[in-house]
Amino acid sequence: MTQHNKLQAWIKECADLCQPDEIIFIDGSEEQRNKLRDEAVMTGEIVPLNQKKWPGCYFHRTAQNDVARTEHLTYICTSEKEDVGPTNNWMPPAEGYRKASEIFKGSMRGRKMYVIPFSLGPVGSVFSKIGVELTDSIYVVLNMLIMVRCGQEVLDQLGSDGDFTRCLHGKAELDVDRRMILHFPEDNTIWSVGSGYGGNVLLSKKCMALRLASWQAQKESWLAEHMLILGVEDPAGRIEYVAAAFPSACGKTNLAMLVPPEGLTRKGYRIWMVGDDIAWMRVDTDGKLWAINPETGFFGVAQGTNSITNPNALATVRRNTIFTNVLFREGGNIWWEGLDGEAPKSGIDWKGDPWTPDMKDKNGKSVPGAHPNARFTAPLTQCPSHSFRTEHHHGVPISAIVFGGRRARLAPLVYQGYSWQHGVCIGAMMASERTAAQFGKLGEVRRDPMAMLPFCGYNMGDYFRHWLQMGTRMKKAPKIFHVNWFRQDESGDYLWPGYGENLRVLEWILDRCRGEAPAEETPIGYVPTSDSLDLTGLDLPPNLIEELVTVNPEEWLAEVESVREFFATFGDRLPHAMQDELNSLERRLKTQQKMSHNGING
Repeated sequence: MTQHNKLQAWIKECADLCQPDEIIFIDGSEEQRNKLRDEAVMTGEIVPLNQKKWPGCYFHRTAQNDVARTEHLTYICTSEKEDVGPTNNWMPPAEGYRKASEIFKGSMRGRKMYVIPFSLGPVGSVFSKIGVELTDSIYVVLNMLIMVRCGQEVLDQLGSDGDFTRCLHGKAELDVDRRMILHFPEDNTIWSVGSGYGGNVLLSKKCMALRLASWQAQKESWLAEHMLILGVEDPAGRIEYVAAAFPSACGKTNLAMLVPPEGLTRKGYRIWMVGDDIAWMRVDTDGKLWAINPETGFFGVAQGTNSITNPNALATVRRNTIFTNVLFREGGNIWWEGLDGEAPKSGIDWKGDPWTPDMKDKNGKSVPGAHPNARFTAPLTQCPSHSFRTEHHHGVPISAIVFGGRRARLAPLVYQGYSWQHGVCIGAMMASERTAAQFGKLGEVRRDPMAMLPFCGYNMGDYFRHWLQMGTRMKKAPKIFHVNWFRQDESGDYLWPGYGENLRVLEWILDRCRGEAPAEETPIGYVPTSDSLDLTGLDLPPNLIEELVTVNPEEWLAEVESVREFFATFGDRLPHAMQDELNSLERRLKTQQKMSHNGING
């Protein structure tokens, strides 16, 4: 399989530690995939769905204590604690290896170790990185075969001495008290033990493609970001690309797979989905920022996905998909909360227990059939709007970078930063308010710079500095914007219809990038004028756009103080430019406030 001596030695070292009964190389062939799938069905690891209704689809159930990323057990292991900053858990490398080795030791006896060579990004692209994951889980193998490019082609590209990320995963006892997700960026190594949930064990994803890659990107002058990539094709056939970052529960996947509203479809608009979760971006010789989606699949949240919120996602998962922790129904069907139609009369819930829709817990709350974090793993090429550019080694040129959050009152529908530096500060200030479905106090503001808070593999003060430096390397940097689909009126009703209508905002954003759309200057940035958004086919109340883009100086001054407290946590690692931008914002807001008090319109 490979002539790579260091790879062979590392596999032997890990096998000596974990002591599997057998070692199997994953070659990426359909024949081997089918064999592994049959074995997983035989052992009950996965269950076939109704193959007439769900061709190629399977169901998997995780342990009840293992249903989401365990961020409090996720560590960055570096020589210096200051290098990981206040937003990460830190552990000395020697301690991490020692503690995890005690759990790994002998944990694969009676099991097989699978060797998965994979490439993040098209094999051989200048963007791409190679990793090798060792795991004792067929579920992991089958998911990785969907999520990334795997097999002999990758080993051939690696050659006899190529560099690769060493990824070791073991289920062990699936004991939450013996669970660790460890990143060793100085060693280009990831260890995960004690979990079977995808976010903790598909080590190509958040672990390598973001935490480790962000560390590498800082050293190598590129960006590894928690961003979707989509292309907007206008009536003239021109396609421009946008990268966008959103915290959870802000419609990220829905935007990536957006279906244009009828009014804009008639004009000739189309959306091309390049990626829904991760973007790797580099400055090319033309001085522009180019991006790839390093993955080949979706690991998406099922809950709330339906024909209104995301019809393209529903079409994507109808075949060749692995569903995790959804409700299993009689006849090999599945269901989750928020799916179209009425709830089934009965089923087997995500825990494996009989379920009916009228069941209540001890507090009188409805018992969900599917776990709120139930997932689907599906091939990217099955998305009806997927772009052929996903396989281009060169990537796509980025015209605009969009940050977003869920704010009921504060943030306008959309605003544009005054400069790259101002835009970086907008991203660093990003925040979202908790919804009723999320743990914590309703409406509580959570800071999540660039939507990278759980995924930045080094000190975020240094991360902001890296973003600033990237701007200086570009001849034509993307314009930076912020959006908020969730602004509410006094009654708590959403002002903007959202979903496919969000294309109207993207149209304005791209027009601004070309200098073709009018805008009004405010203390926080440029906002659309009352007539600069195309509202064809929408029946909206008069003056709604004005309400959607209103900037309240008093509310924003309170936000500045909140951000100032957050920035202070980074100490002297925070770039002076971020503090300067915050001070400038405060001055503009106070000027606007003074003018308003004096009866002068801004």
